[in-house]
Amino acid sequence: MQPLGAIVRLANKTALITGGNSGIGLATAKLFVAEGAKVVITGRNQATLEAAAKELGPNGFAVAADATDVAATDAAIKKGAEKFGKYDVVFANAGIAGGTPLGGTTLEAFEKVIRTNLTGVFFTVQSALPFLNDKASIILNGSVISVLGIPGYSAYGAAKAGVRSMARTMASELSPRGIRVNVVAPGAIRTPIWGQAVATPEAEKAFEARIALSTPLGRLGETEHVSKTVLFLASDDAAHVQGQEIFVDGGATASPSGAPIYRG
Repeated sequence: MQPLGAIVRLANKTALITGGNSGIGLATAKLFVAEGAKVVITGRNQATLEAAAKELGPNGFAVAADATDVAATDAAIKKGAEKFGKYDVVFANAGIAGGTPLGGTTLEAFEKVIRTNLTGVFFTVQSALPFLNDKASIILNGSVISVLGIPGYSAYGAAKAGVRSMARTMASELSPRGIRVNVVAPGAIRTPIWGQAVATPEAEKAFEARIALSTPLGRLGETEHVSKTVLFLASDDAAHVQGQEIFVDGGATASPSGAPIYRG
């Protein structure tokens, strides 16, 4: 709820958020609703989708769809447009983690990571285009892993590097319509994607301590750090920002030598 008299940055706008039923996607959906938008979220898990829809209230609409299923994505985007009208914002956020270490990865596992984190993003944008207003904003979810060379994440890193390149190409293609395409690239953020690494309070505390040591700002990121960056890119505040990637990582990519582990 915004304070009385506050300026809402997404008033009268409609947004689509894939993977909007948890983590960064849900945090962004809630922020968008608070900023005046009507929000369509998609996800694979019906139970978490229904719970998210309740949190969003009447300005939220949830549709089940797997980002790797082009037909389901087409149908979900169409349903959302029928409910709230054409889109002004698309946040292609759906993705999966997945290690693909050399010497221990099947073709199926490798292709699943690429299909979800790269191919699915492309077809989400393509499916949304007929329902997208001119001067809309598209935000793709990238990752610091696209540049850090983390062992065991060849497919994920390649997919996220592909997202960065794809955003620049899409920006070129869609500029004639005034549509902006940018990337938000999170670092380590407190979300369910970490699975067993944060399965218990003790494990979460140890994980957070490890991340803090390798992050210049000395902490694990929160979903609101990313959602507020997405809000900026979605809003008119970023009206002249095109084809860019913003890292939300506490300095891990730009200033790694500032991390506590390297300090005297």
